[in-house]
Amino acid sequence: MSEVKAPRRGPGLSGRLLFSDAPDPRMLQGVFAALFVLDLVLRHVDGAFPGVTSWPAVGFVVTLVACLASVVVPWERVPAWSVAVLPVLDLAALGLSRLDVQSTGAGILAVVPALWLGRLLGRAGAVVAVAAATFLLVVPGLAYFGLNGVTVSRSLMIVVVVAWTALAIASALERVRAGRDEAEAGRVELASALETIEHQRRVSDAILDTVDVGLVLLDHEARYQSMNRRHEDFMRLAYPDGHDGMAGQLGHVYAADGTTPLLQEEMPTLRASRGQEFDDCRIWVGDDPLTRRALSVSARSVRDEQGRFVGAALAYKDVTDFMRALQVKDEFVASVSHELRTPLTSISGYISILREREDLAPEVHSQLEVVDRNSDRLRRLVADLLHTAEADEGPMHVVRTSTDVSEIVRESIRAAAPAAKAADIDLELDAPDALAVFVDRQRMAQVVDNLLSNALKYTPGGGRVRVSLGVDGDRLDLAVADTGIGIEATDRARLFTRFFRARHAEEQSIQGVGLGLSITRSIVESHGGRIEVDSEVGCGSVFRVRIPIDVEQPAQPARAPS
Repeated sequence: MSEVKAPRRGPGLSGRLLFSDAPDPRMLQGVFAALFVLDLVLRHVDGAFPGVTSWPAVGFVVTLVACLASVVVPWERVPAWSVAVLPVLDLAALGLSRLDVQSTGAGILAVVPALWLGRLLGRAGAVVAVAAATFLLVVPGLAYFGLNGVTVSRSLMIVVVVAWTALAIASALERVRAGRDEAEAGRVELASALETIEHQRRVSDAILDTVDVGLVLLDHEARYQSMNRRHEDFMRLAYPDGHDGMAGQLGHVYAADGTTPLLQEEMPTLRASRGQEFDDCRIWVGDDPLTRRALSVSARSVRDEQGRFVGAALAYKDVTDFMRALQVKDEFVASVSHELRTPLTSISGYISILREREDLAPEVHSQLEVVDRNSDRLRRLVADLLHTAEADEGPMHVVRTSTDVSEIVRESIRAAAPAAKAADIDLELDAPDALAVFVDRQRMAQVVDNLLSNALKYTPGGGRVRVSLGVDGDRLDLAVADTGIGIEATDRARLFTRFFRARHAEEQSIQGVGLGLSITRSIVESHGGRIEVDSEVGCGSVFRVRIPIDVEQPAQPARAPS
């Protein structure tokens, strides 16, 4: 609703006479002359008018002279203070008119020139008004009527009223001028601030329209408040038929796989309008394969001083080239991995046949063992690459069966024991005799092998690796602790990223390609669980896996560490 304003009223008569920036001397003088004549008329309404030689008549003449001067003198060309001559003449005329026995009420008219002088000269005008009233009204009156209580009272009251009136108007005008100056300064300051704000707005708009990131601002009711030009391009791809300006509208918006349409509750804008904050939410916009774009979306909430949700800001970064490069890389990795599997299988088969022969020299058997060990290492690397390619296609496929996890852990311990012994590392186990749960046996064995291999790899000789298995509430709890080199805090955030290797590992030339932990996390998350790490440089690390389970049989008492 628009606000209805009352009509503005112009300044009243007193405002035009005294409070305007340049009051007209003719008008002020005319007011005094009219009051002066009215006083004369009222004083002699029942008798004859005073003669032309009487003091009131002389005062009337002085008033006419002042009126004539107010009309003929070009006051705009003379100094402003010279206008004070007119109210002084009025006080003189008033003093002359009071030299009459019937002049009892004429003194009140001194208020008019007092107001005029106070308006014209301020506090100095009050001094002039008091001096003029004293010498032009009081002194002649006392000389004419003589000194007595009545004349002294009348004279004193006139001086007091004149002083009070002149000072009152002077003070009022000072306050008006101060208020006006302050208002003018505020207006100038406000105009300057508005100009600065407008300039900053134009600069901000120019910057926002220049950056290669789509930006959107939502209000607390999930409405679009603003967006930059870059995001307008994305909107035309996602909503070719137009957008209604509300978060959550469906269009040509797809999940990270590029084919699954997003549901309304999955739309980044709707999630952000509900107060969710997130980073790197990848989506595709557009229906044409040639022009569609992949976007990485981040969102942050906007809150007021009380912490209440008032909106959200979203940033859309174009990652099309990156996503297509990932797709090409994964296709290449998967293709190469599949191609390598066949020759590796043949190599392993022929090595097994050769190692069964008894006519080979002992040094040949030793050499075949080296070949077998390296081919097995290469086979595991190929498997890891395949798992990595599968992880980009969505959650890793798991087949849950009733599995004794304790048996899996013991098998991994037995397989790793020779390597631990060769590296002079103590290998300890703390697990129940049996713990049957529904997990993917092969994937779970891969998790234990990866964590155990990782711990042995980064633990120097004389160290210790301890594997613990148990149940914590409704979750399987697997922990692998070592006394190895540890992980820096800056590396822990990227530890589960594919192909990432910690700085300490690279400095010490520890072998690896950085896929084991990434694959381990994918397997754990595919089971609905999570993996955590707690580490300190020089003191070792603890990797803990927690997976929701349905325990088929209660865990047996834990054995003493072996």
